[in-house]
Amino acid sequence: MRHPPLTRPLAGPGLAESPEFSGFTGSLAGPGPGARRVPLVAVAHGSRDPRAAETVEELLDLVRQARPGLPVRSAYLDHAAPTLGQALRGLSEAVVLPLLLTEAYHSGVDIPAVLATATAHDPGLRVHRATTLGPHPLLVATLEHRLAEAGVPLGDPDTAVVLVSAGSSDPRANAVVAGIAGDWRRSRPWWSVAPAYASAGSPTPAEAVARLLRSGAPRVVVAPYLLAPGYFADKIRRDTLAAGAHTVAAVLGPSPELASLVLRRHAEALIASDLTAGA
Repeated sequence: MRHPPLTRPLAGPGLAESPEFSGFTGSLAGPGPGARRVPLVAVAHGSRDPRAAETVEELLDLVRQARPGLPVRSAYLDHAAPTLGQALRGLSEAVVLPLLLTEAYHSGVDIPAVLATATAHDPGLRVHRATTLGPHPLLVATLEHRLAEAGVPLGDPDTAVVLVSAGSSDPRANAVVAGIAGDWRRSRPWWSVAPAYASAGSPTPAEAVARLLRSGAPRVVVAPYLLAPGYFADKIRRDTLAAGAHTVAAVLGPSPELASLVLRRHAEALIASDLTAGA
């Protein structure tokens, strides 16, 4: 499955000044060619749906194109190979980057546990842990691109947006998604932007759509805050259309913006390690 490239402008008036964009500087090109070429191991959740791994590999292909010479490996926490431990074999140093959209159990417990085992087996392995992809303004920009591709005018005051994440048992992760929705609502003249959760949270996507329609929203569209297609994306589309949503955009998928974000997280991890070592 191939995803179309994003070609529309990154951000319209107002978005760059929103709270979600605070602290964002620099171009989409990512770190310059002089950045350190410590191998990148990108860890995705994994899925029984083969489209998920295909999407991850497409994204990492964009990363390789953006930084020729940077070794890039994929790994998966479940349902797909290689595992993180397998991906680290043969490396003396690596940046481990969770391809996750919020900090939650996988990034805080699962990945550190695997890394502890890997470094115990290979004490010479030096690991730099990167933060998750989200939250970040480039993700919001990609959401807007996906809505635009689906025919939704940017910031249309007659359109309410439901921002749907997979949901987490960690309420802090769900609160981050709610914060992104609030920042997005304040940065654009949407009728409203409401968070929803496909699991482990409330409201569900269908409930959020129905609530906005009852509140008088002229049109409700859905923006999946998901990296790849799969069970959740299919269920979100089915349930929200049945609840009255006008449009359901595609998932984030691979894009130059996400490839740039991966490279930024890679560079940030190395900078953080250097600062710690020099302290």
